[in-house]
Amino acid sequence: MTTTLKNDRIRIRDLLIFTIGTALYGWSLININIPNALAEGGVSGVTLIIRALTGFNPAYATLLINIPLLLFGYRQLGRKSLIYTIFGTAALSFWLWFWQMFPSNINLHHDIFISALLAGLFAGFGSGIIYRAGGTTGGTDVLARIFEKNFAIPMGRSLFALDVVVLIASLVYIDLNHMVYTLIASFVFAQVVNFTQGGAYAARAFMIFTSHPDEISHAIMDTLGRGTSLIHSEGGYTHNQQQVVYAVVDASELAVVREIINEFDEHAFVSISEVQETLGEGFTFNRPKKRFTRLS
Repeated sequence: MTTTLKNDRIRIRDLLIFTIGTALYGWSLININIPNALAEGGVSGVTLIIRALTGFNPAYATLLINIPLLLFGYRQLGRKSLIYTIFGTAALSFWLWFWQMFPSNINLHHDIFISALLAGLFAGFGSGIIYRAGGTTGGTDVLARIFEKNFAIPMGRSLFALDVVVLIASLVYIDLNHMVYTLIASFVFAQVVNFTQGGAYAARAFMIFTSHPDEISHAIMDTLGRGTSLIHSEGGYTHNQQQVVYAVVDASELAVVREIINEFDEHAFVSISEVQETLGEGFTFNRPKKRFTRLS
């Protein structure tokens, strides 16, 4: 019960992140997408279509479209997700209105390619920090969550399908040339979102199969201050028992670990994999200066 209540708590830090993220996303939409005739996916894309055809303000359209979606999906979201989604939707609508009242005059010399890159960069970073904090800006995110919960359809697949529909519909007000640049912006957007959600503490994990596990393990701890684990394993062919050294290090320490391995065992079998995110001592906490602990 205590864990549930803690996880269901509304955090002020998250709301501040949503505010910053929606500000960046809204700024990009108003100051880059609209002036350069770039479309957008999801509900934001629908609001741009409505604006092009009727002149209706995207700030108000965002609210009007999201109200029925929230009513439809509130039972699926849960208390915390519902509050975060409502806040994200309201914040985005506010910033869309605000940036129209106080526009930024950016001279890109009519370069649509640069515009597409900047649109993807700013919108992707804004959305990425929102998603990373567990929020959304409503819209198709709500539908995607419903599809995932009720039909086991991954959110990424649903969002992609919905975006494709909206982008195709956007051809009613932009030409094929601008659509191609919109796809470039969408690609950059996806990459920036993935990078932002992936975390700042990416690292490399070593699995070292060697006849000198103790020497290599202690050398890594003494030289880099990184904890190691000795994992018991059995050879699939020989059935010999051995210990495998497991260590996670910063990407910049890759060469040092290779040198340590070669120093003790030039014939060691080494597997190196990329770790998407690393939490804990040495990565998100201060590293110990003199005391080294094993990751057992």
